[in-house]
Amino acid sequence: MTTENVPRTADKHLLYHFCRLRLPALELSLTRFEHHLLRAFKMTQCKWAGKGEAMTWAIFLENLHAVDWFLACACLEGRSAAWETLFAARANRTDSLLVDALRLRAARLFPRDTERQEEAVADFWGFLLAEEREGTPSVLARYDGQRPLVPWLIRVFQNKQLSELRDRRGHQPLPHNELGERDLPCDDRGHERWHDEFRVAAREWLDNLNDREILILGLRLRYRLSQREVAQLLNVHEGNVSRQTSKMRDRCFEQIGEHLCALGWSGDDLSGFVFKEMDNLLLDEPRLSADRLARLLAEGGKRLPNDFPRE
Repeated sequence: MTTENVPRTADKHLLYHFCRLRLPALELSLTRFEHHLLRAFKMTQCKWAGKGEAMTWAIFLENLHAVDWFLACACLEGRSAAWETLFAARANRTDSLLVDALRLRAARLFPRDTERQEEAVADFWGFLLAEEREGTPSVLARYDGQRPLVPWLIRVFQNKQLSELRDRRGHQPLPHNELGERDLPCDDRGHERWHDEFRVAAREWLDNLNDREILILGLRLRYRLSQREVAQLLNVHEGNVSRQTSKMRDRCFEQIGEHLCALGWSGDDLSGFVFKEMDNLLLDEPRLSADRLARLLAEGGKRLPNDFPRE
């Protein structure tokens, strides 16, 4: 490692005592703290290297959500107080508990199936610590602290359920490197205004979509069907689905982009912001609920595959 890629002892100790000050009930030794810190740093370096970018210790530290990351490390070390703290964590931008947020997400994925909803939430905590294969890091160990923990966990939970739905139907599950990668960027650092303005513009865009567009959008997003799978389900050419999807995307960027830019948006990556914000908003949209999609399909003489929740 070069000098700029080696964490200084003073930096490590300062970060350790800051985290202990914020979470005094979590007993994590300095030795284990340093182990996890180096592990997270190397993991982040590898991710950046895969994108052709260089990660330095200074950049890593600047982007580290230290308290969230410290909590995750304490959970990995099996500290009961850490898990209690995690269960009591507040979901992003709401006053609900993380557990309640997961239950709400499960209710949207499995409507009217309370047993499956509770099972999904109960199994999730063990899933976070399980290794896919012997010698591979657990899901929670893949959290690098470069994003807020709670929205990341909600995204992991959601993708886990969708992957299992696809797997039951013999389709390729979502790749593991997608787990949690698309969490919301708004982490109470001055972005709340743009989050609110985005929702205003996105609602206007959604209101202008017809039922056919809503159906395609719902099948692609909620059930993660490919364009080919949607085309087969609707008995249309795959090119028709592709063209309608492209038109929806173009109108989305145009309408939301114009709204945000008119208000002074100065972010470098408008598309990245829209993609991350939109995913969560659409999953909360009543017109894209499982029951609503089932009704739209029924109107055309179609129905959801047996392994998907429906009326």
